[in-house]
Amino acid sequence: MLSEEDYDNMTVAEGLEHYSRLMRMFKKRGVIRTNMLVGDIGEYIAIEHYNATSFLPNLRLVEIGAKDIDAISDTNERYSIKASSGSATGVFKGLNSPNSNLPEEKKFEYVIVVLFNDMKPRAMYEFDWQSFLEIKLWSNTHKAWYINISEKSKRKSKIIYER
Repeated sequence: MLSEEDYDNMTVAEGLEHYSRLMRMFKKRGVIRTNMLVGDIGEYIAIEHYNATSFLPNLRLVEIGAKDIDAISDTNERYSIKASSGSATGVFKGLNSPNSNLPEEKKFEYVIVVLFNDMKPRAMYEFDWQSFLEIKLWSNTHKAWYINISEKSKRKSKIIYER
């Protein structure tokens, strides 16, 4: 295993070679499925944690490209999983715009948000559909909704863990 000093003295080319090797290893082990590292690791961490925790449902990944969901429970509840190294998640596409009068079609039962600090999991939150609708925020840039993890949104969540 390389030391912190080894990494500090590495050239960028050497660092990229190590990164490439890690990516191949993660893909072989099924930890990542796409080139979206943070999202894939978030999905893996969430599912691993849920399946190892007796009071949480067992989850399994759905096929890459499944619309609106990333996992499904043993009781067929649909989960969207978002991961972030900040406090804002990636966007939820396919929902009504803010000025729409149409009823919102339910896309999933739950959202799991995994937050990282230097790629180490620091928190995991679960929101049911109704809570998601109450806390979602509109991104004018992406023309889609996202969640910002704040004290207000945490009060609407089931806190799975915080470190």
